[in-house]
Amino acid sequence: MKTLLRQAVVGTLLLAALCLTPTHARAQEAGKRRLLERVAAPYPALARTMALAGIVKLEVLVAPDGSAKTIDIKGGHPVLAQSAVNAVHRWKWEPAAHESREVVEVKFSAPE
Repeated sequence: MKTLLRQAVVGTLLLAALCLTPTHARAQEAGKRRLLERVAAPYPALARTMALAGIVKLEVLVAPDGSAKTIDIKGGHPVLAQSAVNAVHRWKWEPAAHESREVVEVKFSAPE
């Protein structure tokens, strides 16, 4: 009984540690290719009226030629997300032999 309880506690602690690992730490592990061209995401007009700021997290499937093939939104405010996706579609990574998955963050600051 004590062994089972100990295993449950250890498993819970490991799961909690994984969940609490900062996203940017995992993003750096996922990124394999160097970014060659980064296009800034325009601040959406609706976001300006709402005074929104924040980070949009995206997972990008990068084609062998370095272009963004698909982009999945992993987090962030929906008003900011489409602007981030549109900008990242124009980013270029270094060419590689195979596709790769890159996790990127696009930051939006409310204009003062």
